[in-house]
Order: sequence, then C-alpha cells, then structure tokens
Amino acid sequence: MTALAHERPETMSDAQAEFLNMSDPDEGLWQVWKAMELPEGYRAEIIEGAIEVSPTGRRSHGQIANRVRRALDKFLDGSEYACHQDVNLIHKRKAWIPDAFVAPEDTEPCGDEEDMGVRADSVHIVIEVVSPGKTDQDRDRIRKRREYARAGIPMYVLIDDYDGQGAVTLFTGPRPDKADWEDIHRVPYGTEVTIPEGPAKGFLIGEAITGPKRG
Repeated sequence: MTALAHERPETMSDAQAEFLNMSDPDEGLWQVWKAMELPEGYRAEIIEGAIEVSPTGRRSHGQIANRVRRALDKFLDGSEYACHQDVNLIHKRKAWIPDAFVAPEDTEPCGDEEDMGVRADSVHIVIEVVSPGKTDQDRDRIRKRREYARAGIPMYVLIDDYDGQGAVTLFTGPRPDKADWEDIHRVPYGTEVTIPEGPAKGFLIGEAITGPKRG
C-alpha cells in the first residue's frame, strides 16, 4: 500500500490525517509515519514523497538477507563496523528499512535528531534483496536506487532473483544531484562481486549468499 502526501493511508487515524494538510508535505508525511501503528508483519517507509507499507519478506528473501548479514558480520569482526538489519535509515524526513547496511557497530553517535534511526550519512553500504511482484521490484530497482543516490550513500548492492536467472548489481559513485550513480556493475548469479572500497573492501558476494543461477 502506498500513500502520497495528499492521500490518507488505511492505517491512519483522524488525528494523524490532519498532518497531511500541513504546508510542508515532507514534514506531514514524517509526522504521520512516526505515528503509524501497523499490523504485525508490516513495515512503512517514506520513499519519494509517499509512505509505502509492505509486508516483511518471504522465506527465500529472508534467507539471502540473513546470509548477507552473517557473512558481513564475520568479515567485519574486529573492526568498528557491523552489518545492521531491521533499522530505519533517516535522510531529510525520508525513512527507509534496507535488508542490510554497513555502519559503525556503535550507532549511538549516528542517530538522527529524533532517534528514529541511523542517519544515512553514516552508512557505507546499503543492500536490498528484491521481492516478487512489480511494485516491490520497482521499489528496490528504481525508487530506492534513486533515494540512496540522493542521500549520497557510497554503495548500493541489489540482489535480484528476478533479473534474468538472478543478478547482483553494484552501484557506486552516487550523484545526489542526478539521483543516479556514476558506475553500475551487474553480474549474473554464479559470478562474484567484490566490494571495492570502504570498511567492507574485499567482501565477496557470490553463490554462498545468492545461491546458484536460477534455472
């Protein structure tokens, strides 16, 4: 479910709805998002001027996301960085919940002013695992791709079961002014992708995480 700044989500009360009439749409959505009470198993994000409510991932989605987290935590062990899940990323009244991201292990200094999540400027890599369905695919492939570039996050990794027989795409060199990336490197499942810089430099994303190429 998606609610634009001038629309009312099904999960919104009368009191919350009045925020959508504020002169600042971003602030209105922010206030509504903070006050939302969602059914168990759902999450809400603010993406490109809309609140998007989606269910938590399927089994296969969670399996890949957990493989990423475990492998990154092992790779980063002994450093000041860690892989995080189920945490809000905050940037200019936008809120995203990536499948995984790399940031300092101690996120207390990285919190936004309202302590709703981790500031995007403290994140080095963000990772999304694509879910089935056109809306979910467009969210990760298009809308979040643009949002992460606007936030200046150094790297975006997209693990996509539904791109051909499966593919991993690495986006580097964010262009916030263009909402796009300088370099886009896509490889099919079965080919390793190496993180080129940052605290996870040298980390490999291959079959141990994605599984083999789809038939």
